[in-house]
This record gives sequence, C-alpha cells and structure tokens, in this order.
Amino acid sequence: MARQAKSNKRPPIVLRETDAERLSNLASQMEANAPLAAGLLLDEIERADIRADHLVGDSIIGMHSVVEFVDGAHDLKQTVTLVYPTEADISEGRISILTPVGAGLIGLTAGQSISWPARDGRERILQILKVSRAAAS
Repeated sequence: MARQAKSNKRPPIVLRETDAERLSNLASQMEANAPLAAGLLLDEIERADIRADHLVGDSIIGMHSVVEFVDGAHDLKQTVTLVYPTEADISEGRISILTPVGAGLIGLTAGQSISWPARDGRERILQILKVSRAAAS
C-alpha cells in the first residue's frame, strides 16, 4: 500500500527500540483498518533515530508519555497520555497512537513542533509544550 508523501520537512525524532518494534508491528497489523494513522506511524518509525531504551530520556514522547501540546487546528492547549488503542479513552485524556494526532506526537520533545495532517487532510501544527512519563499503574 502506497503511503502519502511528506509535504514538509519534519523535525528529527527519537524512538525507544521497544516502542519502535511494538509500534511497527501494530501499525502493520492495522493498515487495513486505520490506513491514514498506520501509514503516518510507519513513516515516522522509518525516519526516526531509534535508540536503546535506556538511552532515551523521559523528555522524549514515547508510549505512556504525558504530553502537553497546542493543536494549531483549534489553537487549543491539550494534555494527553499517549497509549495503545486498547487503552485509549479520550474522556480520560488517553489518546491512541493509531490516531493522526497520536502518530504525530511520537518521538518529539518539548519545544518542537510538527506540521501534521488532520483526518480531513489539512495540515495543522502540533507544538509540544511539556513531556513527562505517566505514573506506573
């Protein structure tokens, strides 16, 4: 399945080895059901600097990171926890990695922003304000 070409230069991102492996498998499995988000996620994994887990600090967005960001599509500040699809609950602030916004957040750090497609295909800016790890459950 062909993926959309990137329209803008995107900032460098870093992924933990564990996240990259799990997300690559998940996105590959979900390409038929969620082609936009899965394709975007696979593109991000492909361009990421993948490092051993212990070399990636909590300031880089990974799975279960708590992220405060501004969504330029609505000029709205949001705080979410990035989770796997089975853990997602938007009413609790848990956003799936297999949503366009979730896929756009992975690997970024505070101070970075990315031009990212919305579900309707229009580009929006996601600006990262703060990143921390969720408390262990």
